[in-house]
Order: sequence, then C-alpha cells, then structure tokens
Amino acid sequence: MKVSKTALQDVLLIEPVVHRDNRGFFLETWNERDFAISTGVSTTFVQDNHAHSTRSVLRGLHYQRPKSQGKLVRVVSGEVFDVTVDLRKSSPTFGRWMGVSLSAENGYMLWIPEGFAHGYLTLSKSSDLLYKTNTYYDSSNERCILWNDPDIGIEWPLPAEPVLAAKDRSGTRFQDAQFFD
Repeated sequence: MKVSKTALQDVLLIEPVVHRDNRGFFLETWNERDFAISTGVSTTFVQDNHAHSTRSVLRGLHYQRPKSQGKLVRVVSGEVFDVTVDLRKSSPTFGRWMGVSLSAENGYMLWIPEGFAHGYLTLSKSSDLLYKTNTYYDSSNERCILWNDPDIGIEWPLPAEPVLAAKDRSGTRFQDAQFFD
C-alpha cells in the first residue's frame, strides 16, 4: 500500500495495491500487520459500517465525544467528497479541514484518527461508503458540527442544494463544539 500524509496532522490517504487483469481485480482491504507497518498506526477495529447515499446527500460533520472513534473509510460504489476537520486543540492543524475524492474507481482509503469530525457529500448517482471504527458507536457520545459553519469554511463541491438529515441541518457551530485536548 502507498501511504501519503495529508494537510491535517495524522490523517493519512492510503492507496491499496490493486491486482487487475481481464477478469477484474483483487485487493486487500484490511491487513492489520501491513497497516501498522505502512502507517505507524496500531489499532484494533471493533465495528464495520456501511452507508448508502444518493446524489447530493451530505452527511456530517460527525464525531464522538468524549469517547472518539478512529475510522478507516473507503468507497466501494460511486464517488464522495470526503471531509475531515481537526478538533484537537493541541494539534498544529486544529480547526482546519481537508477534503478528498474517494471513489470505487480510485480505491483510496482515508485513515481518520480519534479527535476529528468527519462528513461527506455524494457526487455520483449513489455511493456506498464502508468504514471500520476502533471503538463502538454510542449514541450518547454522538456530536455534530454544522456542515456549512463559516468558521471552518469548507468548500463543498455542491452541484445542488444538499440533502440533509435533521441532525445535520441543526449541527452545533464550530465555536460551540466540544473539542479534544
């Protein structure tokens, strides 16, 4: 796998090795040993999630607090604009965001460690996003920052008005969010 640093400290873009031939392709989506060696991150995943969305669905910006989740995110169908926001006050990239295209075609994965908010916008007709988490989901820890908060200034590639869940329409302003040390 090829691992690249991103604009946010500790967030990694991962390009798996894809073996293609006339039959299709094969790739390893998870190998604990190789992940630890290639990224320097040692983690145990306890939960897998699958989210299916239609065009212009925007989910986020979600995080768990106080017990945060590390996530390994990938898209197996369609394309999304995936966004991460650093919520760690001690980080040199605190309050900054980054976005990257994740698609079934490019096969990229994104490692989002604990202490980050996450969201994405479906750019294709539909998308299927899979992600592993290193802690269990707990609804009492669920938090949401407003997807279009002006203090963050995310430049979403919106082709139309986004389709939002009620919790995403009424997210907390960044200035009022619960951060991590």
